[in-house]
Amino acid sequence: MNPSTAFATVVVDELIRNGVREAVVAPGSRSAPLALAFAAADREGRLRLHVRIDERTAGFLAIGLIRGTGLPVPVLTTSGTAVANLHPAVLEASHSGLPLIVLSADRPPALRGSGANQTTDQLKVFGSAVRLFHEMGTPVREVGQVAYWRSQIARAIANAVGARSADPGPVQLNCPLSEPLVPTDGPDWPESLAGRSTGPWTAVHAASGPPTAISPGPKTVVVAGDGASQAARLVAEAGQWPLFAEPSSRARTGPAVISAYRLLLQANALAGEIERVLVFGHPTLSRPVSKLLARHDLEVVVVSPTGLWPDPARRAASVVTGLEVTGPDTTDWLERWQQADQLARPAIDKVVTDSLTGPGVAAIVGEAVGADGMLVVASSNPVRDLDLAPVVPIRTIANRGLAGIDGTISTAVGAALANAGPTYALIGDLAFLHDSNGLIIGPDEARPDLRIVVVNDNGGGIFSTLEQGDPTHATHFERIFGTPHNTDLGALCAATSTPYTLAETPEALRAALTRTVAGLDVVEARIPRTAHRPITEALIAALSQQ
Repeated sequence: MNPSTAFATVVVDELIRNGVREAVVAPGSRSAPLALAFAAADREGRLRLHVRIDERTAGFLAIGLIRGTGLPVPVLTTSGTAVANLHPAVLEASHSGLPLIVLSADRPPALRGSGANQTTDQLKVFGSAVRLFHEMGTPVREVGQVAYWRSQIARAIANAVGARSADPGPVQLNCPLSEPLVPTDGPDWPESLAGRSTGPWTAVHAASGPPTAISPGPKTVVVAGDGASQAARLVAEAGQWPLFAEPSSRARTGPAVISAYRLLLQANALAGEIERVLVFGHPTLSRPVSKLLARHDLEVVVVSPTGLWPDPARRAASVVTGLEVTGPDTTDWLERWQQADQLARPAIDKVVTDSLTGPGVAAIVGEAVGADGMLVVASSNPVRDLDLAPVVPIRTIANRGLAGIDGTISTAVGAALANAGPTYALIGDLAFLHDSNGLIIGPDEARPDLRIVVVNDNGGGIFSTLEQGDPTHATHFERIFGTPHNTDLGALCAATSTPYTLAETPEALRAALTRTVAGLDVVEARIPRTAHRPITEALIAALSQQ
């Protein structure tokens, strides 16, 4: 057995021993030993392999698989620009705390700087975005290699899942491989390639800290950002405090949820009475929440089990691992927020149901998915529109680490492949175009049960709701912010043989979403981009008059 084949055999086996059940490969020559080892493991039923022709798509497919399974997922590329194409996915994994394992194949170090084909400096190419970088030594035929390879994989997985640091995120193992790159005849390896009799080479156990007690005290609200989990809901209900939960928080359920929180923070006097905020997860969705967390007159407590915590306004008074509520707020504080939320609902629903609008499409999609379904939602307007919907699925997934639109289709495909039931995606037209390669799935690859709903306003609709969208900036708005593209999405779907439906009314959209989700299909809902700003202004005005 040659050194590259031995290395790949051991690495893939140890990854599986450390919990890897899905792997993503982009084709290449230098990465061939690892690709063949992954294919063999797939054939043996030890993991499931996914192959994609575009590295950026491959990276975000792995992100979706991680979000769907909660397990580390390796993505393998060849050397050169292939590695750099993973950078957007690595950044999202870093800011979302996702255990993405980058296996970047490389030429042997002696070829760097020599002008050798497809050779560049891949060392620490992702900078500080990875929790661990390690260059594996070029495999050689000598005793001791197996222990090195296996222990390094165990260390990389432990860093990726945050086993000791409580700070999960991506890692990069740069893998210089020498020829031959395919299995060859030859002498046996000088030591056993086998791992431990059971489990990983090195078992790494987690560290943890006790929760901090918190009393009812001041008028408190709980903010649940992306990835907050049910811990935020439990604290809000125990304390009888209003819960402001973003769609991807996994906490948007129960009696404490205030669904119209974003509008009420702008239009209701209750906002001025808040004295303390408990922050869970990574809140990024709402400018009103950002302004709340920047206020100088209230106490901000951040709950973070990791070594990092969100505090962009630098106002956090304390950071704790967890909270234990000592007793409920016995005043009418939560009841007043609930009443305001109930009064706001009719005004929101009128906008949502009157015509095909962004919030209207999101509400129909949320209703179709149901409270327990899985929904992947794109950044920009779709996730904000969903924030206003009366039904937001608990299993809502969004790439909010950096709130980019990169790789949304691929993320949805990965999440759907990891989901036992049908999955939906709510995505804007620019995010759809940005990752249209995600529709390209080879004939031998597993196919998801995924319905993608594209809200097409022919450009960058979110900018019309921001400062740039004010009429005083109309001279250059359409070209540099509106960015109309006039793309025929139906024709684009036809190019990849993806079933496509155009829904031009709320009724047509509901009808399209009642069909059984089987395989991958696309439903397009066209809306006017000029409606975004007036809808937002009308909602705030309506709530201000209550």
